[in-house]
Amino acid sequence: MEDAVKLKVNDKIHEIDAEPDTPLLWVLRDIVGLTGTKFGCGAALCGACTVHVDHEPRRSCVLPVSAVGNANVLTIEGVGATPIGKAVQDAWLQTEVVQCGYCQTGQIMQAVALLTANPAPDDGAIDRAMSGNICRCGTYPRIRAAIHAAAKQGVA
Repeated sequence: MEDAVKLKVNDKIHEIDAEPDTPLLWVLRDIVGLTGTKFGCGAALCGACTVHVDHEPRRSCVLPVSAVGNANVLTIEGVGATPIGKAVQDAWLQTEVVQCGYCQTGQIMQAVALLTANPAPDDGAIDRAMSGNICRCGTYPRIRAAIHAAAKQGVA
């Protein structure tokens, strides 16, 4: 094992003892204890493991912890503390997006990234931004409606 390194997650420093090539997903879940970020495909294809690394959405299942460096990692457990994250989470509940719920943490993290970059997206922009996040239950119309609802809150 390498010497412990510091990892900033949701603005809190954690001492991490993990091999440098350990995927961030497993560090978050197994070492830090934040289990909201989900394992889906393990190949960065489904989006269930999406987190933000210095405000950029990243697939944590393929991102080695050594690539994070001093960046801040924002997970589903911390995103609600941001104005856009809170608006998206509230819209998700009001729109009743969730069916099985498994993909929803990644969907929310991707939606927050979208609204951060584009506070008033149209349907095409939403579809393009969310296209890498798979929902096996097919809640895409509700996801789009929730993103529009969060955008109307004007928090960006």
